[in-house]
Amino acid sequence: MKLLGILLLLAIALIVVIHVTERYAKPMSRARQAKLSGIITVLVFLLIIVQIVQGLLSV
Repeated sequence: MKLLGILLLLAIALIVVIHVTERYAKPMSRARQAKLSGIITVLVFLLIIVQIVQGLLSV
């Protein structure tokens, strides 16, 4: 039952965040989108590497 409550709370929070960002966010330029995309790609890659190393060290 707790899990359903947590999931419901997360769903409500997601709906609120989407609503607020769609209403008040400014459009991004293509250059800023490209820059952020590159940064996010590198961060995801590093996160995957860290998780692999952490998994190998925990054995």
